[in-house]
Amino acid sequence: MENGQYVDGSLWFYAPTKGAPVVWALLFLISGITHAWQCIHYKCWKVTGILPWSALLFVVGYSFREYGAYHFDNIDVFIVSLVFVYAAPPLYELSNYFVLSRILYYVPYQSPIHPGRVLSTFGALSAIIEALNANGAAYVANSTLSKSKQNTGKTLLKVALCLQLGVLVCFVLLAASFHRKCKKANILPSNLRAALTTLYISSALIGVRTIYRTAEYFSASSLNFFDLDIAHSSITPMLRYEWFFWVFEASLMVINSCLLNARHPMRYLPRNNKIYLAEDGQTEILGAGYEDKRGFLVTFLDPFDLWGMFRGKSLGQKFWETHAEGRLAGSGGGGREGAGGAAVGFDCVDSE
Repeated sequence: MENGQYVDGSLWFYAPTKGAPVVWALLFLISGITHAWQCIHYKCWKVTGILPWSALLFVVGYSFREYGAYHFDNIDVFIVSLVFVYAAPPLYELSNYFVLSRILYYVPYQSPIHPGRVLSTFGALSAIIEALNANGAAYVANSTLSKSKQNTGKTLLKVALCLQLGVLVCFVLLAASFHRKCKKANILPSNLRAALTTLYISSALIGVRTIYRTAEYFSASSLNFFDLDIAHSSITPMLRYEWFFWVFEASLMVINSCLLNARHPMRYLPRNNKIYLAEDGQTEILGAGYEDKRGFLVTFLDPFDLWGMFRGKSLGQKFWETHAEGRLAGSGGGGREGAGGAAVGFDCVDSE
C-alpha cells in the first residue's frame, strides 16, 4: 500500500507497481494490432495509419516500466519508459487532426478552413510538441545531468504541455464551429454526428490527461527530485502516489485507444476525400475535390486565407456548386455506417 514516502533508490520516487504495466502493454498491443487490421480493412492508412504506431510506443513504454519495477534505480530504463509514455499521446491527438480534416472534406461548404490546412497547421504544431516532449522528458529523467539541464528539461515539458493544451482547445473550437454550422444548416446525418462525437470524446480524454501532466509539472517545477534532503511533504502528491499516473495517464489513454477501435472514424466517413455530402444532406457525390494553389508556407501561416478574404478573393472554387456529375446512389462509403445505402460505380479508395 502506498504511503507517499520516498522509496530508497527509486527514480520514480515510489516503487512502481509490478504486473500492471504488463496488462497495459498487452491492452495497447491488442489495440494496436486491431488498429492495423482496421487500417487494412477500411483502406485508410493515410488517415489513421498513425494509430498502430502510437499504441506501439505505449507497449514499449509500459514494457520498460515493468522492467523498471524490479530495477527502479536503473536510469536508462527510467528514461526510455518516460520518453515513450510521453511521446504517444500527442500522436493520438495528431490522428484526430487527420480525422477532422477528412470530416471537413466530407462537408466542404461548411468548413471554416481548407481541410488540408488542418494537417499542415495542426500537424506542424504537433511535430513541435512531440520534439519538445521527447527532449524534455529525456532531460528530466536523466539524474546524471546538471541541475540547469534538468531545469531546461522541465521548461521544455511545461512549454510542450501548455502548447498541447492550447492547440487542443483551438482544435475543438474549430470542430465545434463546423458542427454548429452543419446543425444550423440541418446537414448532420448520423454518420457525421457519430464521427464528430468520437472526435470530441477522444479530445476530452487527451485533454484531461494533458491537464494532469501540466498540473504535475507546474506544481513540481521548483523542486529537485533527486535531492534526498527535500521534505517529502513539499512534493506534490501527483508525484508521490502512483495511482495518479494509473488514473489520469494510463487509464485515460487506453480508453482512448480502445474508443478509436470501437468507433473507428472510417466506419462513418468515405475512404476517398473527393466524395462529399451534397447540400441536401442525403446524397453523396464524387467531385473535383478541394484545391488550394497557394504555397505550403503561405497556407501554414494563413490557413484561413485571411489575406485572400481581405482582397475579396475566394480560397478556391466552390466545386460543390457544380455537382451534376459524379452523383452516388446512397452512401458511397463501402460498408460505412449511417449514410443510407451502398455506393454505385466508384471504387472508394483513399485519396489525398
